[in-house]
Amino acid sequence: MPRPFRFGVNLLEPAPTGQWRAKCRRAEELGYDVILVPDHLGLPAPFPALVAAAEATETPRVGTFVLNAGFWNPVLLAREVATTDALTGGRLELGLGTGYVRAEHETAGLPWGSPGARVDHLRRTVEELRRLLASAEHRPRPVQEPRVPLLIGANGDRMLHLTAEHADIAAFTGARSVPGSDTGQLAPITAEELDERLSLYRKLAADRAEPAELNLLIQRVTVTGDREAAARSFQELVPHLSREQVLELPIVLLGTPEQIVEQVRGLRERYGFSYLTVLEPSMEAFAPVIEALRGQ
Repeated sequence: MPRPFRFGVNLLEPAPTGQWRAKCRRAEELGYDVILVPDHLGLPAPFPALVAAAEATETPRVGTFVLNAGFWNPVLLAREVATTDALTGGRLELGLGTGYVRAEHETAGLPWGSPGARVDHLRRTVEELRRLLASAEHRPRPVQEPRVPLLIGANGDRMLHLTAEHADIAAFTGARSVPGSDTGQLAPITAEELDERLSLYRKLAADRAEPAELNLLIQRVTVTGDREAAARSFQELVPHLSREQVLELPIVLLGTPEQIVEQVRGLRERYGFSYLTVLEPSMEAFAPVIEALRGQ
């Protein structure tokens, strides 16, 4: 029996109070289950933005998608997580990742480190958060028991080990960092490469008592009656991929609303993704898909 679909939207644009609240209420009206905020310089600060989102809405959960662990001290982060969970009425989902934009670390005067060092720091952060928030003596206390759900965004081998071990939600980007880029440029991976990543994750997670929810971040939603033309336009950004590979990219949804609904069903059938996240520019375009798949 597949998991029911859940849908999240990652809000990227800063806004004053009234506009932010209106945007969050619109996400709720459109049927989004989770309102999310990333963790990049120049974008909204995650925790106050999520508290404001929860105050403006009734039912959506709120979450970080994802926090850059390199920005955070685990002890201070535990305070933020517990406070935010309390102020949102137990609606928080905590997303964590290693960070992938070197320029942001340099701007903030923070160490960048090797990929291995960043994974090690994330592991320490996850383990320390679990220890602190599980302690009855920790103040403040989160609302959710036994813990705030943890999402880890991952693709690499060591990250998949960490995800299999600790994450309640295993999130896949469907892309990898471009070597040598300090601005976080990403290149999509093919459908077959994502198959391999999921296969490895499932082997690593085979002994879990309870399977994690699987999440995919969708990079683009284009509603069109001409999938081929839309694929040609996108192919200019990924010239190393064939037209057929572009049309099969898991992180790109192209076509009529009916075709996109079938693509989303296919993502759950092929990979197990029941929780999909879209970016703010796609929030309205993706809404008819949510309506068509509600309760499925």
